[in-house]
Amino acid sequence: MRLMAADVAKATNGILVGQNAHLSGVSFDSRSVRPGQLFVPIVAERDGHDFVLAALAAGAGAYLTTGKTFGRTSITVPDTLAALLQLGAWGRNKLDAQLANRVIGITGSVGKTSTKDFIAAALGSVLRVTANERSFNNDQGLPVTILNAGDDVQALVLEMGMRGFDEISRLCTVARPNIGVVTRVAPAHTERVGGIDGVARAKSELVQALDASGFAVLNADDERVAAMQSLTEATVISYGVAPSATVRMTHCVLDERACASITVESPWGKASWKMNVPGEHMAHNAVGAIAVAGVLGLDLQRAAVAIEAAVLSEMRMQHKVARNGALIIDDSYNANPASLAAALHALSATKASRRIAVLGIMAELSEPEQDHLQISRLAEQLGIELIAVGTDMYGVQSRTREEAAAALSAVENSAAILIKGSRVAQLEKLVSLLIN
Repeated sequence: MRLMAADVAKATNGILVGQNAHLSGVSFDSRSVRPGQLFVPIVAERDGHDFVLAALAAGAGAYLTTGKTFGRTSITVPDTLAALLQLGAWGRNKLDAQLANRVIGITGSVGKTSTKDFIAAALGSVLRVTANERSFNNDQGLPVTILNAGDDVQALVLEMGMRGFDEISRLCTVARPNIGVVTRVAPAHTERVGGIDGVARAKSELVQALDASGFAVLNADDERVAAMQSLTEATVISYGVAPSATVRMTHCVLDERACASITVESPWGKASWKMNVPGEHMAHNAVGAIAVAGVLGLDLQRAAVAIEAAVLSEMRMQHKVARNGALIIDDSYNANPASLAAALHALSATKASRRIAVLGIMAELSEPEQDHLQISRLAEQLGIELIAVGTDMYGVQSRTREEAAAALSAVENSAAILIKGSRVAQLEKLVSLLIN
């Protein structure tokens, strides 16, 4: 998005220091600043002001500041993060006419990033779409996504994360979504909101932000999500396998790599396609994307073909090959009990001589001991070997990443290995050890 430094000052109630400057987009990471961007130094564990000079050297056209000056063009504000949110709301308003009610917000305990990717692919079959990179779904990532949209953008697909109450409400104030998608309510970040009912309450902030002209796209197979229909003024469109679903998956068959062939029926017609990522849960997420395409009046089969070719964000059920030839299912980005159970079922459905789950800790759970042991029991029921990395909560001996890599280097090339854990486990480093 093109803007002027004076626009930034007006939108944030800031003070422009230096010359007015032409800007193009925004960054809060000095390592990835592109020439002409506005740099926003975030004050968190480290003070982002320490990186302003690096951002300017990389070509930043201006920067926000709380008072520290480094020359060139700056905008002084009381709080850089609050100013970024204000600027994101300004950018959303600037794009309003061309977006034409095509702003989609997505949340859920599991599946929101892949659903975001599938929606972006489906809409991209017809429209110019901007979506969050990776999981840029918080107070920093969401406004930056809006402000980095092209001036010709026709749809915004915005994932919204939740680490406590009122966060999604705040993001909705910036994004003003016309369509809200809720994937699932499951034990994730439960320690922050007092349990799973607190998760449901926090996630429902998305549908409560929709007005009567909007659409709430809800998972019919999750009772807590389905119950959100009573909390919104928007038109409710449901999706899933339930007979009551507006967009219903009537056929789902997994192949030897657990990739699904799907058929859906809807008020807008039928569509069929083949998934290129494993897991019935991924198929379910794709059905949610088809529901959004239907709401927006897109051709469903064309959207389905685009979903077939969709490239998901890194470390989400990605098929990779280890040096020894074994199949790796890299789902290492994050984990909670629901997403881990779904990944184990996908591994179980994969044709292999041996199935191994390499699991890291699941963080921020209100009942961690119980949740980890339930996953361990599920793996046993499915005939999956379990290797725990960096935790003994699964009831098996903990190993380091290096120890796990050494053990896995000896498995046969017909084996399948799932790698999954919360961010703190950093199991993507184990994946790297196995494939490089």
